[in-house]
Amino acid sequence: MQTVAAFTDTYLPTVNGVTYTIQTWRDRWQRRGGRMDVVFPGDDAYEPEPGEYPVRSLPFPFYEGFRMGLPRIPEPVEQADIVHAHTPFGMGLAGLRLARRAEIPLVATYHTPTSEYAEYLTSVGAVERRVENVSERYERWFFDRTDAVIVPSEDAKRRLRDDVGVGTTIVVLSNGIDIERFVPSDGDEFRQKYGLGDGPVVGYTGRHGYEKNLSELLRAAADLDVTLVLGGDGPARDDLEALAADLDVDARFLGFLDREELPAFYSALDVFAFPSPVETQGLVALEANACGTPVVGVNEGALEDTVVDGVTGYHYESGDLDGFRDGILHALDGYEDLRQECLARREEVSVEHSVDQLATLYDRVGKR
Repeated sequence: MQTVAAFTDTYLPTVNGVTYTIQTWRDRWQRRGGRMDVVFPGDDAYEPEPGEYPVRSLPFPFYEGFRMGLPRIPEPVEQADIVHAHTPFGMGLAGLRLARRAEIPLVATYHTPTSEYAEYLTSVGAVERRVENVSERYERWFFDRTDAVIVPSEDAKRRLRDDVGVGTTIVVLSNGIDIERFVPSDGDEFRQKYGLGDGPVVGYTGRHGYEKNLSELLRAAADLDVTLVLGGDGPARDDLEALAADLDVDARFLGFLDREELPAFYSALDVFAFPSPVETQGLVALEANACGTPVVGVNEGALEDTVVDGVTGYHYESGDLDGFRDGILHALDGYEDLRQECLARREEVSVEHSVDQLATLYDRVGKR
């Protein structure tokens, strides 16, 4: 098994899809006898484990909770066989430098389309478009210097190839989820703990960012006899809580949930609702499905593929509140059949399956 040096701008103590993917891939890679070191921006709130190498970092002024790592290469990772960059920016540049200097393959994963977050830098339309154009040109420059780019969905592949214009090899490889962790659990205990009652419960967990379009979920729920539960946090939370009060929605904002509590959270739901159009995969949808919970998601981005319409949930068109409500009602009515379909697909979405494909890709680029 190869020794891999993974470079990322996002890692612990920040908990999100990128961090989760790197952690689970690293765990499974090392179970197989390989080595996968991680280089990331250091944070005093996290004590690194063996094989994790924090570098000096500074707060990122436009995105609370994120830090910028100085693009340096810790000495212990210099003997890697393959570099895997999980970002095209700061730490990704360090990975590119190591791959060039050591003449070893460079693989990158396209986790997040940076142009989607231009609104965090400016609210001026013309400036925002300029930021988007510059970010896409930079992404093209970086990814075209890799041996292969991994994307988690066909939508992300189309976006990277057609919109950004990347010409290198692009491989669709699901991030996968830990099906040892995400199993059907006792949702009744979770409901009792948070006072959710016995009626239908619709929920979401993840970042409360404006790009996630969670206001659409609140507006759709306003005409439904359901309890709405939102886990997570983010810059849009205060506005969302105010909107829920204005709409008189029975909405519970739980804040960040411990990862150990997530299987019970998903199992307590009758429907997981996902209105975000900017997902490159939407891991939380797969986690919910693995716990037997159907997903109603917007028919955009990666959710076009992640949600299998009529099998693991339903789609609706962005902005169509009636369609969103109908999807939730259909999922509630067909819960038992959808649940069985979700559970039957667990192995297909497992991280073990993803790491099998990752190993094949590493072997391929290593022979070039």
